[in-house]
Amino acid sequence: MFFFNSHTDHRASLHASDADMLSVEAARKVEHFLRHRDGHKETPLVSLAGLARGIGVGSIHLKNEGHRLGLGSFKALGGSYAVIRLVLEEAARKLGRNVELSELHASDIQAVARTMTVSCATDGNHGRSVAYGAKLVGAKCAIFVHAGVSNERIAAIARFGAQMIRVEGNYDNSVAEATRVAAKSSWITVSDTSWPGYERIPGLVMQGYTALLSEALRQLREPPTHVFVQAGVGGLAGAISGHFSILFGKARPFFTVVEPSRAACLLESARAGHPVKVDSGQPTVMAMLECYEPSLIAWRILSRAADAFMTVDDKDAISVMKRLANPNDSDPAVVAGESGGVGLAGLVKAACNPTLRAKIGLGPNARVFLINTEGATDPRLYEKLVGMAPAHVIAKNNRSIKERSTNNASS
Repeated sequence: MFFFNSHTDHRASLHASDADMLSVEAARKVEHFLRHRDGHKETPLVSLAGLARGIGVGSIHLKNEGHRLGLGSFKALGGSYAVIRLVLEEAARKLGRNVELSELHASDIQAVARTMTVSCATDGNHGRSVAYGAKLVGAKCAIFVHAGVSNERIAAIARFGAQMIRVEGNYDNSVAEATRVAAKSSWITVSDTSWPGYERIPGLVMQGYTALLSEALRQLREPPTHVFVQAGVGGLAGAISGHFSILFGKARPFFTVVEPSRAACLLESARAGHPVKVDSGQPTVMAMLECYEPSLIAWRILSRAADAFMTVDDKDAISVMKRLANPNDSDPAVVAGESGGVGLAGLVKAACNPTLRAKIGLGPNARVFLINTEGATDPRLYEKLVGMAPAHVIAKNNRSIKERSTNNASS
């Protein structure tokens, strides 16, 4: 399903608070924070020139967030950034003075952090980031996971010392329970979704995501003409589309939001003209995107900055996982988790429809930007779906790079 944005706010300026949150100055601040993080380096931008030729576009570039800070997904940028900001702000309040990032591990700042407990609900990746951030600053952490979160993903979060709390039902049920318990226990909820009266912290999480776009624009020779980005509650899609609209104004790329057909809360919100909670049904393999109600901040931005909304099926997501792991031309192999390649799945699906291609200008000069939002965060499931372990994909890619280098040198 493909739906063009017909909202009355489409292409209107962002709400003032959202424009401030996603401003150029805010993005610079995020990168300043990142430079103080151990293990930080820019994630690679991968050219898929062979695939671009195959589907008849000028270029495809994929920002590979499977390498981000050792956590395996773009979420490493959001939750941990928000936790660090919250600790520094609480320390400044309690100590009655300005607190700099360089003081994060000072004894008086650490003493404040130990009095704080941060919590959230997660499908896996956001919780890992929040738990990592809590360990980094010395705060306590409680993570709520729903019935569909695998034991492997739970273990990946628990290794950072977080208290793990199982909740029956789906992601939305875990959000509700996490909010209830946090209010009762005086914990700080660090959610990547927002609701009435709760916007600032999810805004910080979204602000953290701008770093990948700042990097990508430095790595690209020219700005993209088209962007396909996957969405659950819409935080990443909102951050990217909003920041692009600030940077490029009316000349911004055509922006398409891609969702699982079984959890398309943003597409249905676009059809209705207001935020909609959709019914939960059969689970989707795109577990990180299985969300049934949009974040209010994300919707407010996407109603203005997104140009279209579309859905893909589980088979589409699995197909691009295999395609990225087993490129049939000179493209490098990429390890993408079940939700990681969904933007590419949307592009491939759109490219197969000549009428749609013409309407969105997806022609031979199109420059497409995508994000691999996660690597194999559940290695066992990845191997089951792709038929190859993540390590084997990486080893095969390394051999191909070496062979190409040898051939180039000999020629």
